[in-house]
Amino acid sequence: MKLFNKYRFGFDVWGLILFLLVMLPNFIWFAVPAPNDVLRSESVTPIIDTIASVFQVMTVACLCYIINGERGKLRFSPLVIATIVSVAIYYLGWVLYYSGFATSWVILLLTIPPCLAFILFAVDRKNLPAVLFATGFAVCHLIFAVVNFIIN
Repeated sequence: MKLFNKYRFGFDVWGLILFLLVMLPNFIWFAVPAPNDVLRSESVTPIIDTIASVFQVMTVACLCYIINGERGKLRFSPLVIATIVSVAIYYLGWVLYYSGFATSWVILLLTIPPCLAFILFAVDRKNLPAVLFATGFAVCHLIFAVVNFIIN
């Protein structure tokens, strides 16, 4: 198929950097609990969580190892700037969470911006497989957050 002819295996260090930037607050959270740490409660959506994890792994694998030959050189495009802003908003969510706020809005700040960062970056890199997996991850991650922390 012509659609897949433009893709090749390679390594995109920026995909890895984005993943590590998104995961950094999680690594801190694993080591240092927050004051009002509602995220440590047991999930009521284990199947969705497993599917989300698979989508997340596939997203990162695609961002790091699938290269679209038609993508341009990485630059500060509107999509890349939006990716950076999404990560910054995500970090703001963690600052609020560690300040003791565990409201629905803060949970959404910990859920939506990192997913948007992956999707926006994948769109900028013209990486359709990553866009698809990141979208699946976003849907599952949002279901997890809403069911476990907002309506529960």
